[in-house]
Amino acid sequence: MAIIKEAAKRRGISEAEIIRQGIHLAAMANRVWGEPLFSRTFEGTGRTPSRSEVRDTVADAVRRGTDPDPGTAA
Repeated sequence: MAIIKEAAKRRGISEAEIIRQGIHLAAMANRVWGEPLFSRTFEGTGRTPSRSEVRDTVADAVRRGTDPDPGTAA
C-alpha cells in the first residue's frame, strides 16, 4: 500500500482515486470489444517506414483525398 500512498501524494489525489483508476485500467485491459480496433489491414514491406516516407504518403493521400493505397485494404 506504500506505493499507492506515494502515487496519491505525488499526483495530489486520494488513495481511493488511485485504486479506482487501477481497477478501471484492469477492466479495460480485459474488455472484449465488439469490433476490432482496426477494421482494415494493410500489406507492408516488412520494414518500418522512415519519417519522410510516412509524411510523403500521408501528404499524397491528403492531396488525393483518399486512402494512402486503397488497393491494399482488406
